[in-house]
Amino acid sequence: MEFDVAVIGGGINGLFTALDLSLRGLKIVLLERGSIGSGTSGRMHGLLHSGARYVVTDPRAAIECAEENRIVARIAPHVVDDVGGYFVAITKDDLDFQEEFISGLRKANIDYRVVDTRDAIREEPNLNPEVKAVVEVPDKVVYARELLMSTAISAYNEGALVIQNAEVIGFDVNGNGIMNARVRDRVTGNIKRVGARVFVNAAGPWAGRIADMAGINVNIMPTMGVMVVYRHRLTRRVMNRMRPPSDGDILLPYGFESIMGTTAVIVEDPDNLTINKDDIDFLTSEGSQMIPALTKEPVIRAYASVRPLISIPGATGREATRDFMVIRHERPSNFISVIGGKFTTGRLVGERIADEVSKVLNVNKPSRTRDYVLFGVDLSSDVKDLDVEIRSITQSFRGSIDEERGLIASLSLILYQISHKSRSLLGW
Repeated sequence: MEFDVAVIGGGINGLFTALDLSLRGLKIVLLERGSIGSGTSGRMHGLLHSGARYVVTDPRAAIECAEENRIVARIAPHVVDDVGGYFVAITKDDLDFQEEFISGLRKANIDYRVVDTRDAIREEPNLNPEVKAVVEVPDKVVYARELLMSTAISAYNEGALVIQNAEVIGFDVNGNGIMNARVRDRVTGNIKRVGARVFVNAAGPWAGRIADMAGINVNIMPTMGVMVVYRHRLTRRVMNRMRPPSDGDILLPYGFESIMGTTAVIVEDPDNLTINKDDIDFLTSEGSQMIPALTKEPVIRAYASVRPLISIPGATGREATRDFMVIRHERPSNFISVIGGKFTTGRLVGERIADEVSKVLNVNKPSRTRDYVLFGVDLSSDVKDLDVEIRSITQSFRGSIDEERGLIASLSLILYQISHKSRSLLGW
């Protein structure tokens, strides 16, 4: 089966690319080597950035985050918790940063409010009573796996095939273009070939490996971030340290738990990560300066993700931009890569990639994802060829005690179904 576009990578960038291109009427297949969300996107911090964190150090990324924060909340309200966020000054250095921070918020057109510290402590009883200043911003929490699955199902509904456990292991190159991707079916072990007019490399921190297979060098700086999960929810809002982005300065309420993050360490292999007790102790210590109760809070677990940052000579993981870059390669001429970006800007990345693909294929249709409401807002919405039993299970959550908690189970069942159907259509 020949496709217009094969998208490699089932993270936030690849999924929105597949959806965007499907909405433009193109024939799309998405190839994910594991399960949807099993890579970087499914291991993010949980923060739907308002952009405030980057207004001083990375203003372009700040503006992008601010706009996408609003769009994602509109098109996927079922996976967004509009909790708001506080930036808090604990030390004199933090307080000295406030003026520059507020100036940056104004330039980026990000809504903010200076909050009296006494009011802030009443709102957030666990906040450090010695807090020197508080600024409120429109940070939100996003439930990553649900958003990823909702996007995948939406792409399938619009005509894309979504195949999990499909690992790209090479390309067949003919002259100046790629004819086929060689794909290992990780279910059967068989090697398959998938043909397309354009190939999109949206493999996140693994994008360098995919590019190598096409004879291209893509400069990625894989940067690991560690997050620590605590048993209880200690705040109503996201808590940010009022200082330039650094390690251990965000505490996030995620469901009934709290997540503290993050670190930034450049790694060689995104598949070989080590989390040390020192990482957990460091993040707890840093977080406790904002929320002292953190030191007494039981740690449930720690996890890590790897950011696919744009490589800049001499820059550390913390210094690198959180912006993204879409690269249309000269050879092979039908190969496009994306590096950098954040989970918050995944929809925008997909739009920009789809614009480049459209230029290659001479397609003049505009992006529609800015206003496209994702599947999952209403689980009674139709999914193509959904089995009666799965439809019955998912719809049974409606009106029950577990309607909200049943969302991720329902999406998981539907995603399994569409991956199976996609495999069948390819003859796998």
